[in-house]
Amino acid sequence: MIDGKRVLGLVCARGGSKGVPRKNLRKLGGRPLAAWSIALARACPLIDRVILSTDDAEIAETAKAFGAEVPFLRPAELARDDSPEWLVWRHALSEMERRCGFAADYLVVLPPTSPFRNVADVEGSLRQLHATGADIVISVTDATRNPYFNMVELDATGEARLCKRPPGGVVRRQDAPKVYDITTVVYSTRAGFVQRASGTWEGTVQAVHIPAARALDIDTEMDLQFAEFLLAEGHVKP
Repeated sequence: MIDGKRVLGLVCARGGSKGVPRKNLRKLGGRPLAAWSIALARACPLIDRVILSTDDAEIAETAKAFGAEVPFLRPAELARDDSPEWLVWRHALSEMERRCGFAADYLVVLPPTSPFRNVADVEGSLRQLHATGADIVISVTDATRNPYFNMVELDATGEARLCKRPPGGVVRRQDAPKVYDITTVVYSTRAGFVQRASGTWEGTVQAVHIPAARALDIDTEMDLQFAEFLLAEGHVKP
């Protein structure tokens, strides 16, 4: 809770992941991937309740074993490859109020794909949401490519053009306007915004900056191997 505002922590972990099959149950540092987000949410004193949204019974039982509530299973129409994540957030808020009498003011979403976040990342996001007029606070990290300098679009003939052309051009990467990659580390938002809007960019969006090592997003087998390497080499704390 933050100044009387009730905070719901949400981990979304469907069973049908494609890039890394059964990704949310895959082990990283000896723990299922989803367990990393659950543990972090439970360690954050500003989060009042931690739930996991899934369509999968095995994931649900694993989540309970690691301390998350699973008060409902997600309906199949919200667990397809093309199901909007936004509707999963809305469903979780509505079901928590309907089934559990818990009407959240703020929602903090912690995807399992970013296991290396820390409590300060989450609290910083929540406090920024609370202190500003933002509808949602996303997390970002320094981009490795820049649309003003080394990212191109190809037209129908195959001709390449810079994605963005600043007046006068840019001859050094260091001179290009600063850009950021969106990460899946944390999303903090107002429950009312999720219920009335249909996506992030309909509202006022702010961002918290996350160092690259804590911003790893696991989407492929190579990402998972790299995460194990970072743990083994001590670049992140388990």
